[in-house]
Amino acid sequence: MNIIAVTGGIASGKSLVLNTFMSLGAFGIDCDILSREVVIPCSKAWYEIVAVFGNAILRNDLALDRKKLGHIVFNDASKRKILEQIIHPEVRRKCTERIEAIKTMAPNAFVVIDVPLLIETGLQKEFDTVIVVYVSANTQIRRLMDRDGITEEEAQKMVALQIPLAEKRTFADYIINNDGTREETEMQVRMLFDTFSSLISKSEG
Repeated sequence: MNIIAVTGGIASGKSLVLNTFMSLGAFGIDCDILSREVVIPCSKAWYEIVAVFGNAILRNDLALDRKKLGHIVFNDASKRKILEQIIHPEVRRKCTERIEAIKTMAPNAFVVIDVPLLIETGLQKEFDTVIVVYVSANTQIRRLMDRDGITEEEAQKMVALQIPLAEKRTFADYIINNDGTREETEMQVRMLFDTFSSLISKSEG
């Protein structure tokens, strides 16, 4: 089994890359989705988050008000670290469970995992291959503004919370440039899919 991490920065296009890999036949795991699963009401992480941040960050259905919580941690690095220390271990546990399930079904498959903070958390060496989805800083800020309806200043602050993409490139085994069109990015993914498929075929032979 080949376990491949896809990382990048906020609004760089990681989801497009993951979804394209899955459409071609790869198994995929999205850590953003797992991070939502681990904080469902009455889960272990949910109780820990409420204990730290209080009931004010809950909606009336007991789900976390992600906007309120995001505003708190965006403006307080110490609280952001606490939140990450609660969520990240649970996400890793769920990710491991999914990998084991895939291994049971398809031992020689390759699994593509979208890990947004891969480099920030120092987990890159735990994967067989690291793909960095790269866009220029200007493109990243513009897409973030368009996606979230925020100001340029807000977008710049959000981007600044992560390691710059230019630096993340140095950790990559492969780089996908998403500065162009969707079709150009999908073509790069197809080429990598073919490369990984060939490596699996050789190892099986």
